Amino acid sequence: MAKSEVFNDPVAAKVMELKKELQKLVKAIAVDDSDDFSVEALDKAHRVLCLLRDSKIKRSLSLKLNESPATVPEEFRCPLSKQLMRDPVIIASGQTYDRPFIQKWLKAGNRTCPRTQQVLSHTLLTPNHLIREMISQWCKNNGIEMPDPIQVSEDDAITEADRERFISLLSKMSSSISDQKDSARELRMLTKRMPSFRALFGETTEAIPKLISPLSPDKFKEGTNAELQEDIVTALLNLSIHDNNKKLVAETPTVIPILMGALKSGTIQTRSNAAAALFTLSALDSNKSLLGKWGALKPLIDLLDQGHELAMKDAASAIFNLCITQENKVIAVRDGIVKVILKKITDRMLVDELVTILAMFSNHPKAVEEMIEFEAVPCLFSIIRDTSSERTKENCIVILHTICVSDRTQRKEMREEELTYGTISHLGQHGTARAKRKANAILDRLNKAINFTHTA
Repeated sequence: MAKSEVFNDPVAAKVMELKKELQKLVKAIAVDDSDDFSVEALDKAHRVLCLLRDSKIKRSLSLKLNESPATVPEEFRCPLSKQLMRDPVIIASGQTYDRPFIQKWLKAGNRTCPRTQQVLSHTLLTPNHLIREMISQWCKNNGIEMPDPIQVSEDDAITEADRERFISLLSKMSSSISDQKDSARELRMLTKRMPSFRALFGETTEAIPKLISPLSPDKFKEGTNAELQEDIVTALLNLSIHDNNKKLVAETPTVIPILMGALKSGTIQTRSNAAAALFTLSALDSNKSLLGKWGALKPLIDLLDQGHELAMKDAASAIFNLCITQENKVIAVRDGIVKVILKKITDRMLVDELVTILAMFSNHPKAVEEMIEFEAVPCLFSIIRDTSSERTKENCIVILHTICVSDRTQRKEMREEELTYGTISHLGQHGTARAKRKANAILDRLNKAINFTHTA
């Protein structure tokens, strides 16, 4: 998955882009010796100058707001930019961020909360009207004009030179292996840095097939250059970040089989990026079903089982997203997800993430049977005792409650745990609201079982 990056001031970055564009336009006008130079170039230069002026004003306001960092309450600062939030939004973890900065984080392929590292169940952004109103009131009280939200464009303007370069690079994907490698590497870099190049792939149905042509199934069997494979797979990941491309990428013939094949072969970076691409594509509900039908869960589970640290997190994230749907839960259980997760958390690998996934399966009867078969109870209790994460403790006790209800034979071990460590009663008193309910429900069942035995 794309890793976290330094979040620079977007206004300053825009100013630099505008300056570069202005230099190009001025140079184009200056080198034209005739009096009949392009009026269009002059118009463009005028527009860029106006944008540069507006950006400079915004930059000055930004600097004013950050001259005295100590005066701005911490809760009004975005955890990513450390600046006063203009458009505060809430993400799935419950944390609040400034919209453009969390959008940049998510568009880079990240699917965790930057502050808590919790895997996000969805990427919807909900306006935090309360915090925005508090910021507005604070600005009024301090004689500062409430700043407008920072507008971060999804797609930069496409120049004719960009289009020509794009077409040229794609044409070389059917040329020599040397040309393929050079073009794939450049397309990987361009789709990473420039949203405009991601958007270009959505303008024609031929673009993605040309990109992946060196990895088409008939050529794949002959063996593929590892670097070429990695660059193409990573370019697919970059394309998938663009919301308008998700459906197009997933429904392009051979893309999903290529990504599934990349999960099994190539460099570990290729496998990791293939898993991240499947995760990003699965953000679209229609793609969840499509990926499940193609059989993407099995190679993802196998990749998780292999235990490569770099790829495990991406595989886990993709599995989590896909298994939000009931039909994919059935497939994942059939493909051995329960055994693999229990093996990993027993070895204390990705415990928080994998226990979250395991909790998703606590309403699936077959999955619960396998949890009992593979001795989940002692493993989950040991995690509760070891972890400091309240969310992980909650998920563990949710699973244990389901097991307690489903199989009476497991209650003896739970009773022994309580007598030895007091684990359940401690959660019943000090856990999250949900953890307290589940822990106390288990204690009620254990006490009723004891009373029934004594009565009998």
